[in-house]
Amino acid sequence: MTPDQLITFAAVAEHLNISRAAVALHLSQPAVSGQLRQLQEEFGEPLYQRDGRGVRLTPSGAQLAEYAQRLRDTYRQAHVYRDALRGLERGTLRVGASTTLASYLLPYLIADFQRRFPEISIQTAGGNTADIVNSLGSLDIAMIEGPVGADLPPGTGVHPWGEDEIVAIVPREHPLAQRGPAEAEAEAAAGKADTLERAARPALSATFAELAAHPLVLREEGSGVRQLVERAFSRHGLPMRVALEVAGVEGVKEAVRAGMGIGFVSAMSMRHEDDALCRVSLGPAPLTRRFSILVPHESAPSRAAERFLELCLAGAA
Repeated sequence: MTPDQLITFAAVAEHLNISRAAVALHLSQPAVSGQLRQLQEEFGEPLYQRDGRGVRLTPSGAQLAEYAQRLRDTYRQAHVYRDALRGLERGTLRVGASTTLASYLLPYLIADFQRRFPEISIQTAGGNTADIVNSLGSLDIAMIEGPVGADLPPGTGVHPWGEDEIVAIVPREHPLAQRGPAEAEAEAAAGKADTLERAARPALSATFAELAAHPLVLREEGSGVRQLVERAFSRHGLPMRVALEVAGVEGVKEAVRAGMGIGFVSAMSMRHEDDALCRVSLGPAPLTRRFSILVPHESAPSRAAERFLELCLAGAA
């Protein structure tokens, strides 16, 4: 029995999935399986059993996992102590961010951080919110959009971090892009429902009932924006005419430009957009979501992760 085998077993016990544990440990799946096999031979009885696509710990395995997790935490604390002695003159920071944050906020944060700590090497990982949550075991800090969910790894710290508005986007020639304050006021004067409130809002706005009359372009499964939009339509009891599912914010924009339907994106992703696309606020109240910063194993974070978290929270404040 070796410390490496126990640390590997702690990762498997945390994820209950050998493939995910291998990703978190930066090892191949056969390497993880080999260490588990050697560990079981050492104890002379099964420590886990296959359970669908994952694994389930036996009673002996659950007891061993407690010892293994203590060893892993001690190992991490030793790394933190080493980094404290070195200061922040060198090292690596592994940052994960979901799509919108990775594209429109993370570059500015990294630039600011590297001006302060130029010798820290930064590695980034992107994906949708679900991808980033599944990768927490291999990250020092992560930023996600939308609901955090209840399936975070044990010991993960969660820090609320600002708010974002989700808007619809349409081509300039789309009927919803032609509606301005004058038209809204005329409709209000004619007694059409829900238009008095719209006349007081920004020039381009639409209700979910109006959006439901058109084909829609959605992000891929696992996207924080998609989850929020689907829940909003469900709350209003409205069906969604999905014309296309596409990965990434820019993919949604291109599909909207091509006339595939109405898309949904973060308002911040439109700040440098040309006038080919129009931003439409969703009513009667804005559709907003929160950003969160996740710190895996917050009881023993690296100093670089602590400083990066401080930078992010100071910017939000």
